[in-house]
Amino acid sequence: MALLAIAPAVAQTAGQTGQAAPAVADPGAGSQVVTITQERLFQDSRAGQQIQDRYETASRALVAENRRIEAALEAEERDLTARRAQMPPEDFRPLAEAFDEKVEGIRAAQDAKSRALTRQRDEDRQRMLEAAAPILAQMMAERGAMVLIDKNAVVLSFDGIDITEDAVARLDAVLGEATGTPPEAPTPTP
Repeated sequence: MALLAIAPAVAQTAGQTGQAAPAVADPGAGSQVVTITQERLFQDSRAGQQIQDRYETASRALVAENRRIEAALEAEERDLTARRAQMPPEDFRPLAEAFDEKVEGIRAAQDAKSRALTRQRDEDRQRMLEAAAPILAQMMAERGAMVLIDKNAVVLSFDGIDITEDAVARLDAVLGEATGTPPEAPTPTP
């Protein structure tokens, strides 16, 4: 809490004098609060990148499948349209309704596949963050920190309390690449 009280005063003084805020020697040393950018932890770590790569590969495959289905449906629609001129309306109507139902069913199935991909990515990401928790707890203990907050929730802080870069390196060292479910992380020592 003292950091939050001091930081605005430093910023206010710097703003009044037109000078940069004074440098603080390792502001993160001994801080009871450290920050992390969860999004960077996910994007920059090998495990997070592998999860994202799997999602993007599956997404590209789904897009390609959607294009193939769309082309087949367009061909079927053209055929149906050509047949319309040669059929009485009462014979054509059931065929058109069946085609519409087929299109709606396919659209619903493909939407469900897309949602399932996103849900899987989110679940994989959550498992990775859960596996990272003991590693982050260990890093907090090493720094004497009592609280870890996402940097995006902080209004003002010194960069020295941000442990994201160190956390990415530690995650890569401990977790490596995620192959499905991340491995159990070591339990932090008290």
